[in-house]
Amino acid sequence: MKRESSDCARCPYEPDRRVCRSEEGKAPPACPTAEEAEMLGRCLEEYDTPDVRAFAVNASLQEADGYSDRDLGHERVRPAQPRLAEIAAFAARMGYRKLGLAFCVGLRREAEVVARFYGDRGFEVVSVMCKAGGVPKERIGVSDEDKIAPGTRENMCNPMFQAEVMNRQGTELNVVMGLCVGHDSLFFRYAHAPCTVLAVKDRVLGHNPLAAVYTLDSYYRYLKAEPQASPGTGANSVTKR
Repeated sequence: MKRESSDCARCPYEPDRRVCRSEEGKAPPACPTAEEAEMLGRCLEEYDTPDVRAFAVNASLQEADGYSDRDLGHERVRPAQPRLAEIAAFAARMGYRKLGLAFCVGLRREAEVVARFYGDRGFEVVSVMCKAGGVPKERIGVSDEDKIAPGTRENMCNPMFQAEVMNRQGTELNVVMGLCVGHDSLFFRYAHAPCTVLAVKDRVLGHNPLAAVYTLDSYYRYLKAEPQASPGTGANSVTKR
């Protein structure tokens, strides 16, 4: 019988009353904390691997350092670092010296600022733009009519190449900045070093996709009414307009 999918996003209990937050907490059906004890045990064993443990511990320490005034109690803490600085702090905590910066051509000016920021803090930055390689989209079967500007040479985004350049040059932590949906997924798949995200692409909202989430019941309510393709259809296929 097919197991019910985990659905923490729609847990009916308040955070402090959930079993993942309190030993006396409650668990809805298919709660991974309550029902995946064997899997949890395997994960905890993996955390005992020295390099994984060091990464996890430093991530937790960095999480705490993201807040100031902790001595005043949980209700009084305040944010202390923007993500730009937090990435540098975590990399330094890990002892990393070489960072990768995988960025979109549309954020090239921002990438220059970011690369300079990390360089000024003593990191060596390996930056690779999405169009690196200069390969036309026809190489992967994209037709002229499916280009952004039909009738022109349009080079493909090349996240695999971005990742492999960083792999070859030995980056220790890769920072992703504005890669397209799907292209970012390929980068994550092929990059050898751990990856983190500084900025995600949202062409409409100035790279702030949560604006649509915050206003999904008001300004962006039309998104809920738009017809959508059924999940799972057309997998691994190339569609033509």
